[in-house]
Amino acid sequence: MNKAYNKQIGEEGYTLDVKPAKITIQANKPAGLFYGMQTLMQLLPKEIESAEIIKNKVWSIPCVKITDYPRFGWRGLMLDVSRHYFPKEVVKKYINQLAKYKMNVFHWHLTDDQGWRIEIKSLPQLIEVGAWRAPRMGLWWKRDPQGANEVADYGGYYTQEDVKEIVKYAQQRFVTILPEIDVPGHSLAALAAYPNLSCTGGPFKVNVGNTFYGVDDNALCPGNEESFVFMEKVLGEVAALFPGQYIHIGGDECFKGFWKDCKKCKKRMKDENLKTPEELQSYFIRRMENIVKSKGKKMMGWDEILEGGLAPEATVMSWRGMKGGIEAAKMNHHVIMTPADNCYLDLYQGDPAAEPPTYSMLTLSSCYNFEPIPAEIPDPSLILGGQGNLWTESVPNYRHVEYMTWPRAFALAEVFWSQKENKGWDSFISRMEHNLERYDVANINYARSVYDATIKPLKDTVNKTLRIALATEIKKLDIYYTFDNTYPDNFSPKYTDTLTVPKGADHLRVLTYLDSKPIGKMITVSIKDLEKRTEE
Repeated sequence: MNKAYNKQIGEEGYTLDVKPAKITIQANKPAGLFYGMQTLMQLLPKEIESAEIIKNKVWSIPCVKITDYPRFGWRGLMLDVSRHYFPKEVVKKYINQLAKYKMNVFHWHLTDDQGWRIEIKSLPQLIEVGAWRAPRMGLWWKRDPQGANEVADYGGYYTQEDVKEIVKYAQQRFVTILPEIDVPGHSLAALAAYPNLSCTGGPFKVNVGNTFYGVDDNALCPGNEESFVFMEKVLGEVAALFPGQYIHIGGDECFKGFWKDCKKCKKRMKDENLKTPEELQSYFIRRMENIVKSKGKKMMGWDEILEGGLAPEATVMSWRGMKGGIEAAKMNHHVIMTPADNCYLDLYQGDPAAEPPTYSMLTLSSCYNFEPIPAEIPDPSLILGGQGNLWTESVPNYRHVEYMTWPRAFALAEVFWSQKENKGWDSFISRMEHNLERYDVANINYARSVYDATIKPLKDTVNKTLRIALATEIKKLDIYYTFDNTYPDNFSPKYTDTLTVPKGADHLRVLTYLDSKPIGKMITVSIKDLEKRTEE
């Protein structure tokens, strides 16, 4: 530890000096020593990641001198465990990986319509009923609802002892856990356990991934005082379990249609002089802030909490672009920037024809090019940092969690840690490739989608033809293609300019090469599907 405080490196920075006879890591605080060790581990050969003992290996480290410190204090990843429950051991594994890349916040999305995942001892039905749903596979929102006599045995939950164990594990890695209890919407699992908290009275079942939004009631009733008694109990036990300063109360995507016809809600609006459903939600959120503050914590919510008036001391997590964050910062509130276009790790990361089904698009370069501080922000210090979010509707197992997280989280880790002037796409790709080799040794899954071709269909309205533009995120790759239903290789036509679809062709196949060797996935897409893309 430094005897004299080094202002340049601050609370989490470090200096690393590797000489032939000695390695020195210095920091102001233990967190800095920890991050210095993570860098040192990355300088060792990739075999250091092996779970097996590696014999006859020379453990060499290059001589370097590094001064390193973070750009932002909030560097996070969110994992949604409601849509699919992940056992505590893999949650710990996820925390371990994010800590290796100097991220310091694990946002734990614990409750939603598809499952309540944390034990609240004063409300036992939350885990006895709310943690379980009927098993389903298939595309999300295309599933059949749970049947009347169907057994609900898919799910799980974390006991309070599990939570304490995970919190301690995170603390040892200088990771703060941000628990999220999503209210007033996204509460169907809670309402299945306690239907009296709704406007309509139920009965309710935990959602299995079938369409229901706007049809089934899934929000706590803000006109019912029992809703606030319920949240007092929940937030009290949550606050006691998590030592971090924040509790996230969600506040997003709340359907207010049932509030409009609810006698209790109408009375609440009249008594509190509230004119709109948005103001009623703001009333609910302000009550949540008062409860959170009474437990010695600060409240955080998604940017919808701005609607109807922002709670006095709330921190806003801006996900619907940057607009909500800019608005909150102009009101002198702290902000975490996590816009979907740069930070939503549940989106496609390569061409949909070659990826497991999901929606929209978030490439590796879109993550890397993210700038968390917009020019419109009057005081940049109000932007605490940012995070990547992995929602798990289409992520049913932990191997796929890894596939969707890495390497895009490498890009976000660099955005949140590195100084802006030190970033560079080409050098990042080199470091990414080095770390993917380490993941191979560690048996950690990841996506190689950055090596695939991107396919963009273009409608030529003048000649009434379909044209196709191909590209790669990594510029050093070559693309080969075929329209004749054969498999492309580096003897096939090489892409140099926009393609015109030959008459009668029914499929396009593309494959990328690096240094005369195939590197990406072969992508096959029908011409009909490409024509549909131009219509979307």
